[in-house]
Amino acid sequence: MNLLIINGANLDMLGQREPDIYGTTTLSEMEDELREYGRSLDCAVDCVSSNIEGEIIELIHSALGKYDGIILNAGGYSHYSIAIRDAIAAVDIPTVEVHLTNIFARDFFRQVSITGGACIGCISGLGIFGYKAAIEFFVNEVIN
Repeated sequence: MNLLIINGANLDMLGQREPDIYGTTTLSEMEDELREYGRSLDCAVDCVSSNIEGEIIELIHSALGKYDGIILNAGGYSHYSIAIRDAIAAVDIPTVEVHLTNIFARDFFRQVSITGGACIGCISGLGIFGYKAAIEFFVNEVIN
């Protein structure tokens, strides 16, 4: 089984960006942990990131035929990117949206996910465990 994790806008700043909200773990450290977690479940996990909306769309498109599922944290793009939502719908690859923080307990403009409507599920507010839960979901429920 092959999963693609796509992290979007500003997630490259994890560890530095608002550590009181996002913690001190860097994106690289988180990706290493998620790859290892995937290996423990006999699942290959590839991690990519981009701050650029069009690149995220291209990453979603290029997943077609290569990945069994996508785990997406589009960052701020989640709240307004119809184009990313359309890309998810276009490839018809099961996608789970993940947010490190609880978007429903934050600013009003973060409480809506445009991209989430094209996903098979959304996980919000569980930190890195949300990504692990998404990996487990694919391993136990979607792929098998």
